[in-house]
Amino acid sequence: MAAAEFLSPETAGAGPVGQQQHPGQAAWRAVVGWLGFLLQILLQIVRGTPSSWAHLLSFLGLHHPLLSAAPPQPSTPSPSVAFVRLPSEAPADASSTGPPPPPPSLRRLTVVLDLDETLVCAYESSSLPAALRAEAVEAGLHSFDMECISAEKASCIFLDIKDAEGRQRVNRVTVFERPGLHEFLQRTSEFADLILFTAGLEGYAKPLVDRIDAHNRFCHRLYRPSTVTTEYREHVKDLSCLSKDFHRIVLVDNNPYSFLLQPLNGIPCLTFSAGQPVDDQLMGVIFPLLKHLSLQNDVRPALYETFHMPEWFQRHGIPQIDQAA
Repeated sequence: MAAAEFLSPETAGAGPVGQQQHPGQAAWRAVVGWLGFLLQILLQIVRGTPSSWAHLLSFLGLHHPLLSAAPPQPSTPSPSVAFVRLPSEAPADASSTGPPPPPPSLRRLTVVLDLDETLVCAYESSSLPAALRAEAVEAGLHSFDMECISAEKASCIFLDIKDAEGRQRVNRVTVFERPGLHEFLQRTSEFADLILFTAGLEGYAKPLVDRIDAHNRFCHRLYRPSTVTTEYREHVKDLSCLSKDFHRIVLVDNNPYSFLLQPLNGIPCLTFSAGQPVDDQLMGVIFPLLKHLSLQNDVRPALYETFHMPEWFQRHGIPQIDQAA
């Protein structure tokens, strides 16, 4: 209905200018105007949908329970509502809506640890400068003295020295522990099997390891006789004596030539000495890396991306060595 055709109660009762109407006639004209207006709405409702009845009753201040509760017709959805198509079938795996399944279980990581200048540094007590000892102790390094059979040191390895009568010499050694050593062993042993592999002699290394590993976290110990000699270096640590599967085994050593035969399994670390007491290699660098590797099916890709050890050996004149799968 056009706006010009709408008659308000005020204009419906107005006559020509200057013409006087009886009050009863004015009221009657207003009633007739309202009836005409409602008649036109009824005609539109008859041509429209049943929902228009609800609009009329609502306009008149009335409510009809059947009309107001009627659901909308699916064939004529409102264009302002976006409908999302639901799947016709339930998901094959009902648990997919819950948390993701845990990753497949992995066997424990094997962590092979060097001893000298990786976990500790040792000095023959009689030749240790007093100033160096004082500096290390003041910096907070934990140290202890011990007696061992083979205590003379050459190239960071204690040799088997005998006296003039052929008896093994007993010397006194001062050992400094690398910062974080005990926490490192304890926390790493929670997800890995720890193995000690040192080029030192057992007469020196065994009593030392007994001191730093009072809780027996090392499940196995290997000494110098377990190392091998190659055409490039001596005292190389061949991990094949421990496992033929190199997917889940690593060697931590400050001497990168130690893992010449398995360069993709090596973790080179900084050399530890009492002259550099401020150190966070164990807990700040090596432990987070081991924790990450413990979640890998194969440690070698991650270690290669981190260290590129095969290229390092090639730059030092050692050709690439084929490693078992």
